Amino acid sequence: MCGIVGLLLADENVFVNQMLFDGLTVLQHRGQDAAGIVTAERGRLHLRKENGLVKDVFQTHHMLDLRGNVGLGHVRYPTAGSSSCAEAQPLYTNFPYGICVAHNGNLTNTDELAEHIGKNNRRHLNTDSDSEMLLNVFAEYLTAAESDNMVESVFNAISGVMKECKGGYAGMYLINGVGLVGFRDPNGIRPMVFGTRKSPTTSVEKENNFDASGVPKTPSKLKESEAKLDYVMASESVAIDTLGFDLVRDIKAGEAIFVDMNTGKCHTRICATSASKAPCIFEYVYFARPDSIMDGVSVYETRLKMGEKLADKIIRKYPDHDIDVVIPIPDTSRTSALQAAYRLNRPFREGFIKNRYIARTFIMPGQETRKKSVRLKLNTIKSEFAGKNVLLVDDSIVRGTTAHEIVDMARDAGAKKVYFTSAAPPIRYPNIYGIDIPTRQELVAYERTEEEISKHIGCDWIVYQDLEDLEESIRCVSKPEDDLTQFDTSCFSGTYVTGENIGDSYFNKLYDLRNDDAKQDKLKKTEQSNDGCESMSNDKRETSLKDEGCEGLHNKVAAH
Repeated sequence: MCGIVGLLLADENVFVNQMLFDGLTVLQHRGQDAAGIVTAERGRLHLRKENGLVKDVFQTHHMLDLRGNVGLGHVRYPTAGSSSCAEAQPLYTNFPYGICVAHNGNLTNTDELAEHIGKNNRRHLNTDSDSEMLLNVFAEYLTAAESDNMVESVFNAISGVMKECKGGYAGMYLINGVGLVGFRDPNGIRPMVFGTRKSPTTSVEKENNFDASGVPKTPSKLKESEAKLDYVMASESVAIDTLGFDLVRDIKAGEAIFVDMNTGKCHTRICATSASKAPCIFEYVYFARPDSIMDGVSVYETRLKMGEKLADKIIRKYPDHDIDVVIPIPDTSRTSALQAAYRLNRPFREGFIKNRYIARTFIMPGQETRKKSVRLKLNTIKSEFAGKNVLLVDDSIVRGTTAHEIVDMARDAGAKKVYFTSAAPPIRYPNIYGIDIPTRQELVAYERTEEEISKHIGCDWIVYQDLEDLEESIRCVSKPEDDLTQFDTSCFSGTYVTGENIGDSYFNKLYDLRNDDAKQDKLKKTEQSNDGCESMSNDKRETSLKDEGCEGLHNKVAAH
């Protein structure tokens, strides 16, 4: 799971660097492993990427170098490839035009793609990243375009990408000197929204700038220089809100949106031959910020409904329960816990205080790392636990490591009984669309009943949300035009909307690549020169050869 944002401003004298930085900052929850920004300045590309948080990767001198009125930003949470900063995004290829990609999700047919790209297209893949494959497939189709019409060429290339690339993905291409392209996989598994604003440096008059399908249009009565809007695309609507743009809508399943930087016009087309929306339900449960709007639905409102339905199940299962207090496990579960407490007619209390400078434990690699980090991340307010029967509410339970530690902390704080609830159903299957739930054996619900799970994590009883209730929590706050008839629920149900089946060789490969032991082996490998980053900067400063992963994408002039 990653966060991406792209901007194209009408005025080429205004730079996007600060807005990309701000957009990535509000999307930081989607990935804390690495960050990157690329900008285009009158045909010249500038790139900075490195492992670390947004605030640490981009220093003042980096921001000054990131000039241009169009750009992409990316925060990474690795599920494919490695954690080398060479695989931090955006990624770049110089032909044709000079193309950069920022990608969120995971491709499931990487072996076939790698062979096709290498043997048939004779293109070199320099990393194990599936994002590099997504970049090269698009570049190859754009190279082969027969039309002189760039709009047709771009959409035909996206159609080729959707035909070749299987899995769940949303992404953006920056085509140097051409424009910005946003796209979403044929099932709409991974999220993507776009928005516009009136350019603050032009004198566009107030009028309806959108056509009947919700696509921005250029006001025809104004001069060309005054007729352009600013455009933004992002993984979540919070980035659009923060940057002061108006949310237009979600990009549809199988759709591409192309903003021509030469004309300022926006074009849209369904490029998939068969598109059927099935967004990832885990976005609503855990990943998305509560103030986001996804596929027309408020994430906050869905989490309220999750808490309501969870409380109803508790009442059905334990009508004579002796719960004294409801306590959320911060932060994601707070909304659901608040509504559950209201429904149960029990007080809602903040029993855990979170250290906000610790990364999200679900995202952390390695079971021991996750276990140790829980006590650093959370501390108890003992008076809220002492002598009470407490109901702990979490958004989900993945490996059970965090849940076990939290139950122990509650008992250490003096709780008489500890009950545990999950706003999501039991996670029993790997996720293959960009969420790091890779191996069944590492999941606490794998081949365990609820009674066995409660014994494993040390609580008195446990209640999970029913899958039907989870789906209804989202549908009941949606509008009919949102068309949320199907979701990707694979980690709960084992049903994969792209057709994979548990037991396929793909899942064996996934286990070999992504189990905790494999991840630790990767971390022990000797670091590459420059921390794994290729240096392509023409920076003449004395520090240019060790510029912390900054790439200028120009030919470097070196002294001989």
